Amino acid sequence: MQKGSRFLRRLGFFKSWALLLPVIWLQACNSNNIHEDASLGNDFTQHGVTGSFALFDNGAGSFTTYHFKQYLDSAYQPNATFNIVTALIGLQTGTIANERMVIPLPPAAVTQGNNDSSNHSPNFDTAMAHNITAYFQEVARRTGKEKMQFWLDSLKYGNHLIGNSVDSFWMNNTLTITADEQLGLIKRLYFGQLPFDKTWQVLIKRLLMKENNANYQLAYITGEGVLPNQQQIGWVLGWIEENKHPYFFVLNTEAPGNVALAATNLQLTRDLLSHLGFFKGKK
Repeated sequence: MQKGSRFLRRLGFFKSWALLLPVIWLQACNSNNIHEDASLGNDFTQHGVTGSFALFDNGAGSFTTYHFKQYLDSAYQPNATFNIVTALIGLQTGTIANERMVIPLPPAAVTQGNNDSSNHSPNFDTAMAHNITAYFQEVARRTGKEKMQFWLDSLKYGNHLIGNSVDSFWMNNTLTITADEQLGLIKRLYFGQLPFDKTWQVLIKRLLMKENNANYQLAYITGEGVLPNQQQIGWVLGWIEENKHPYFFVLNTEAPGNVALAATNLQLTRDLLSHLGFFKGKK
């Protein structure tokens, strides 16, 4: 089977929403619009990690990828990137009453993941902005397995699995998702196309924004964890917008335990986007 037709069949943000935009996606998703850029591998090598990267140009309907097969087919635990989903479920179900809702956390719990470990009683805004995983673990506990499962199924998120641990299934290799599906999730969030109230999607979009200046807007979420083989796994997914033109990206990496993966992935993301001509306001 040709790469283009295989991609059309498996594309993460095509898979769940094909009935909404069939003509657009049938035109956009073909092998002529997928550019595998091997030169991006130099950036991975310089940072001592392996993995995949994809960028979707929403206006042109085209993809730039590195390690396309891994991007499309390899599924990993989402780690703290799943905080997007837990937040939306919590807001939709009322588990999170509003963006000012505080959840007191023990100091040891707040040190997990990518977060601001100085704040032991974060409200929702702070927890989302700093990606405080312990906050969202408590949200998942309060929401309960039944409701979490309902929304995973509704989203068609990854392999849909929760297992026995409602507060850690996205970090212990139970729930897994491909980079392709992650890219689809972030794109649908941007356009308010997820099955949640648009008010909550707009709120999450705002809290993911990290840089906003005259040349570009950059929004993302990160996540790191450990695979069963003790390799580190990391994600960065988000969008960069220049001249009101959004581009969606996903980075997935693996690295040995001695790599400071959180910082490495952020710098690698910036290097990859710079390599592709971003941050100048000329896109």
